[in-house]
Amino acid sequence: MTTGELIVNDIYPVNSDDTLKYLLDRMTEYKISQLPVVQGNLYMGLLMEDELLEQTADLEMKAIAVPHTMKLIFVYENQHIYDALRLFHVHQLDILPVVDEQQQYKGVLTLKNVLDYFAESLVSDEQGGIVVLEIGSRDNSMSHIAQIVESDNTQILSSSVRSFPDSTRLEITLKLNRSDISSIIASFLRHDYIVKAIYNDKRGYDSTRDRYDQLMNYLNL
Repeated sequence: MTTGELIVNDIYPVNSDDTLKYLLDRMTEYKISQLPVVQGNLYMGLLMEDELLEQTADLEMKAIAVPHTMKLIFVYENQHIYDALRLFHVHQLDILPVVDEQQQYKGVLTLKNVLDYFAESLVSDEQGGIVVLEIGSRDNSMSHIAQIVESDNTQILSSSVRSFPDSTRLEITLKLNRSDISSIIASFLRHDYIVKAIYNDKRGYDSTRDRYDQLMNYLNL
């Protein structure tokens, strides 16, 4: 999925010669904290509400006259949506402008429509159990994990990997197409995977994990 496929055009860009009062009114109207600025159809930058509020002594000041207000933050329309998600997170954005190769403004992505996309792509509406595993980065073999799941006549609907700063550990989250996943959890434990969390297991995995932990404690005596 590219960013160009998720563009919305119901948030209109402003011009660099618009006044601060006009800009702040538009932010209030759209319920956002940033606005894209264009000259003609050329994208100039992204205005930040916090920095505009510091200049409210002169609401008739034009945006272009306010120092350091426009940030050159954008994605190209042919970039992957993962690139957009990273920018939303790094800059704490409500919207993200999208441009073409000539820096022509195409529209924006909103945090809501990006999150809606990921919710759909991660099959969040499907019933099924969720397993969170912790593994070493050198042990990251999705083929082996998939083999364990599929050997129990189950499919992985979606997966995600999370790394941690200054650590060689990875956290892998699996969404499965079954709610009874106790036998799959037992298989992971037999293969020495660390199971950090389980969700939506209808049979209740707690007793299986308790028995396993009791056995490990006994062996470590």
